[in-house]
Amino acid sequence: MNKVNMRSDGNSCFVCGQSNEFGLQILFRIEAGICRAEYTPSDKFCGYDGVTHGGILFSLLDDVMANWLFLQGERAYTGKCEIRFHEPAPTGQRILLEGELLSRKGPLARMTGRAYLADSGQLVAETKATFMIIPD
Repeated sequence: MNKVNMRSDGNSCFVCGQSNEFGLQILFRIEAGICRAEYTPSDKFCGYDGVTHGGILFSLLDDVMANWLFLQGERAYTGKCEIRFHEPAPTGQRILLEGELLSRKGPLARMTGRAYLADSGQLVAETKATFMIIPD
């Protein structure tokens, strides 16, 4: 089952905000307990020529984890995040994103995120993070 929830308080987000004309405007969804999305970075988001900037990859992974919570009605801030880059992500190639909950204790959620090249399945980068849930 796909779960997509359009909240109105994230419309300006650089990664997923549909109202942000300068943002990436990525649509996230929940499938079988995993937050998923895909994105094809253009050359305007490169570091070295032909390679996606690491900051863009970090932003994508941060958001796929945050959106696991956001799409279920919870807002959270990233408290701590570690990223491990495995391979360069060429611009112009579709990247698949996955994020999921590892554990939850009170207002803290431990999350993980992964980015793969769609064509080969090669793991590009992965993250582990702690998010602080914002009370209603």
